[in-house]
Amino acid sequence: MNAPLKLGRSIARREDRRFLTGQGRYTDDTAPDGALAVLFVRSPHAHARIAGIDKDAALASPGVIAIYTAQDTAADKLGHLPAISEIKDEAGNRHREPPHLPMPVGKVRHVGDIVAMIVADTLDQARDAADALVVDYEELPAVVTVAQALAPGAALVHDDVPGNLMCRWARGDAVATEAAFASAAHVSTLTIRSPRQIVHYMETRAAWSAYDASSDLVTVTFGSQGVQIPHRLMCERVLNVAKDRLRLVTEDVGGGFGPKYPIYAEPTLIAWATRKLGRGLRWAADRTELAQADSHSRDLVATGELALDADGRFLAVRVKAEANYGAYVSMFAPSIATTGMAKVISGLYRIPAIRLDFDCAFTNTVPVDAIRGAGKPEALFLLERLVDIAAHETGHTPIELRRLNLLQPGDMPYKAASGYTYDAADCPRLFETAMRQADVTGFEARRSASEAAGKRRGLGLSCHLHGTGGMADEHVVVQVTPNRLVASLGTQSQGQGHETVFAQVLSAALGVAVERIEIRQGDTLSIPHGGGTGGSSSTIISGTTLKRAADVVIQRGRDLAAERLEAAPADIAYRDGAFEVVGTDRRVGLFELAAWKPFDGDAVFADKIESFPTGVMICEVEVDPDTGATRIDRFTAVADAGVVVNPRLLEGQMCGGIVHGLGNALMEEAVYDEETGQLLSGTLMDYALPRAEDVPDLCIATIATASPNNILGMKGIGELPTNGAPAALGNAILDALRSLGVRHIDMPITAQKVWQATRRGPRLARMI
Repeated sequence: MNAPLKLGRSIARREDRRFLTGQGRYTDDTAPDGALAVLFVRSPHAHARIAGIDKDAALASPGVIAIYTAQDTAADKLGHLPAISEIKDEAGNRHREPPHLPMPVGKVRHVGDIVAMIVADTLDQARDAADALVVDYEELPAVVTVAQALAPGAALVHDDVPGNLMCRWARGDAVATEAAFASAAHVSTLTIRSPRQIVHYMETRAAWSAYDASSDLVTVTFGSQGVQIPHRLMCERVLNVAKDRLRLVTEDVGGGFGPKYPIYAEPTLIAWATRKLGRGLRWAADRTELAQADSHSRDLVATGELALDADGRFLAVRVKAEANYGAYVSMFAPSIATTGMAKVISGLYRIPAIRLDFDCAFTNTVPVDAIRGAGKPEALFLLERLVDIAAHETGHTPIELRRLNLLQPGDMPYKAASGYTYDAADCPRLFETAMRQADVTGFEARRSASEAAGKRRGLGLSCHLHGTGGMADEHVVVQVTPNRLVASLGTQSQGQGHETVFAQVLSAALGVAVERIEIRQGDTLSIPHGGGTGGSSSTIISGTTLKRAADVVIQRGRDLAAERLEAAPADIAYRDGAFEVVGTDRRVGLFELAAWKPFDGDAVFADKIESFPTGVMICEVEVDPDTGATRIDRFTAVADAGVVVNPRLLEGQMCGGIVHGLGNALMEEAVYDEETGQLLSGTLMDYALPRAEDVPDLCIATIATASPNNILGMKGIGELPTNGAPAALGNAILDALRSLGVRHIDMPITAQKVWQATRRGPRLARMI
């Protein structure tokens, strides 16, 4: 038997063997052959009234079992898909949240809104029926940008939301901020547009269902970031069914990144139609459907101002922003752009005053929600670009200005002016470690070599952080059986390595080899509590609760061992996977004890979700002025994630998050036609993603300052690198172009934009 592991040791992911040998249990792979095919007919218009739907010819098509429309869902009184986060204006009024029905009644509000659900024997038959379905649309004017939506006289996305304004949100002390700006020796200003983005995970969303008539139980298996929240919302808010009449299951998931967290119409409608038909159903999105149906993110226009004193110390930050929320309020959307920015807009700096003002608007586009970083990459891109601009405008270097304003270890815990408390960090150590790892002292020589080859080299920095979030509805149960530990918990892996990390936590706590530990997730029948995985918090939530449950296992096992060994419980100690009578050789192993009488230990989450992992990234690029092409030559990332369970998995999270951020910065953009609301980048022919050739060798290092907010001292890591990478890359490119008078280029910083900026001068560059 292999030895137990201590925290902090790198081991290979246990789940990878089945993933790499084709034995993964992904949703569409596990669907039964006899399930009926489902196709959702979606609106081709961004905004239109539905004057009528003629189903007759479609229903007569071969193999068609049923066709459902909003008339059917309304007759069964299906409820709306709710948001579970909220924001309020300064008067205390909650954001406006018009109904988001599984199928809209009366009119569609974005390309991709569902107008019908076709059930047939085969998918091809469903497609033929869709061609025969006649939907009479009366097209309406569309609003695509926030500027269009908030313009006087703009078409209303929802008739009961005046001016398309979802909420006017603010955070921070306006009076103190205004006073700081009034006293400032210098103010730097920058306006950015952070483009809308789409996650193209390996596995598109899918679902299949089964019906048990004897118990009237519908089971839906689908890819998700946690089954318990959708289960509660489907039962209580949409379908109005008892929780024991619907079971949701998630097995392996091929990527989540945020958009597999919200409740969606498709699995909800499948659950509803399964009971109506008494038959199992099956659906899988194609790549184009994903672009029209899965939540988007990061559609933001923001103007930031940074106030400095005569010595270059930061006095205040002020941001005015417009956030595009799309056609409906998605599950976590209210707090993504708003509080997402508030959590990190202070960066790793001492900034005494902060004020944020947001106009949040509805438009005729796909709803937005969390995508890796959840409001923070765009906030930090704005802040870190402002720091670079301020440095050059005040006669500092970007490195000098950052050093001058970094938070110090003695500042921790630091109460930022935006209202959030940073738990633990050593920013100078983080910063200097990154300087050494990146060989910043050798940069000028490398710049000269690039110039000799006709290229322009730039160095960019990003001092960044993340504020972990998530849902703390966690109840871990660890069962001790005669041959293994079985831990059931309410988070959900989408590739993070939960089976490995959580087994390591239990191995360290109980002295049991990871090979004898099984991790179970994703089933509302056997795991009724759980908040899913989001906000870089699953190890904080489930890891700490596993440790507490392990302590209960020892406590309960001690009483049983005392009975078995005929000793007083006070004389029983637990060591190396066994209970022993202190001072004797009498002992009973954990599994041996369970063979005599099985037992378990359980615990609920009892720590704080909040932690603030920090990072410093340094990027070097070469820009070809003849083509505008950017080559990332060096990339260094140093992170502080507190106590690390598995360094190998942490490095994998860092690599994945960096690549995600680099793709955001260089090439990713969901483009809409601003007149028609048509999505112009709805396929991978039009939406660019990073490839191996776009990514250099990554230099990754860590330091550790333990978080005081949880018993294991951990901080989240999954989103931290995505938060920082766009700013580091953006600053590097703009450093390479600075001598040409180019002040700023918005993401994505494509070769075309760079080429235009180098050819047409600084005036145009500011407009790009």
